[in-house]
Amino acid sequence: MDQEMNQDGPNLLWLGIAVGAAIGIGIALSRRKRSPWDQARKVATRITDRSGDLADATSNIIERVKTIYDEGCKVVEEAGELWSHGRKLVSR
Repeated sequence: MDQEMNQDGPNLLWLGIAVGAAIGIGIALSRRKRSPWDQARKVATRITDRSGDLADATSNIIERVKTIYDEGCKVVEEAGELWSHGRKLVSR
C-alpha cells in the first residue's frame, strides 16, 4: 500500500500544480483591463445577438411615433379651423 501511495504522490502533485495554474490564469484573465475597443465589440455582439428583438422594438416605436404625428397633425388642423372661426366671430 505504501508503494501505491508513493507512485500516486508525484501524479497528484503535478495535478495540483496544473489545477492551481489554471485557476491563476483564469483569475488573471478575468481581471485584466479591457480597452474601449473590447467594450465596443461586446456591445456590437450583444446587439447582433438580439437583432430580432431590436427590430421588433424599433418597428413598434416607429408605429407609435407615426400615430403621435398623425394625431398632432389633426390637432393642428382643428386649431387652425378654430382660429379662423374665432377671427370670423370677432370681425362681425
